[in-house]
Amino acid sequence: MPVIEELIRTEEDGSISFGNYKLAQKAKKSDFEHQGDLYKVKTCREITKLERNDMFVYESVPGTAAEHFKVFDEGVEFFVEGDQDAQITVQMENDSEYEVYVNDAAVGSMKTNMSGKLSVSVELEDGNAVKVSAVRRA
Repeated sequence: MPVIEELIRTEEDGSISFGNYKLAQKAKKSDFEHQGDLYKVKTCREITKLERNDMFVYESVPGTAAEHFKVFDEGVEFFVEGDQDAQITVQMENDSEYEVYVNDAAVGSMKTNMSGKLSVSVELEDGNAVKVSAVRRA
């Protein structure tokens, strides 16, 4: 999976892809319209951050490239690539419990706090995408 040269784009399946962890200097793209929402991405080697309608959606430290990022009623799913291990935080429902999967293997159940943030550590190596998903538990 290559980095996202245009910083953010819409995929044929209706998802979005964003981020470029190879940039030495921070780059950003604002007012990217997707399904009626406006997205803003900031990305570089140190951090990748995505906002929807000026609200937090995704952040990785260090920077990553996320492909086929989609949010659905029960959770979120995307593929992520970077050149080193990353801490990824995504916005989910407040005070909810999620089962988290990395490459379709369950890595544990996590509960969001009042702000709804869910953080996952992912082992990454350059050139290899890892699938990450979080599904709300009933």
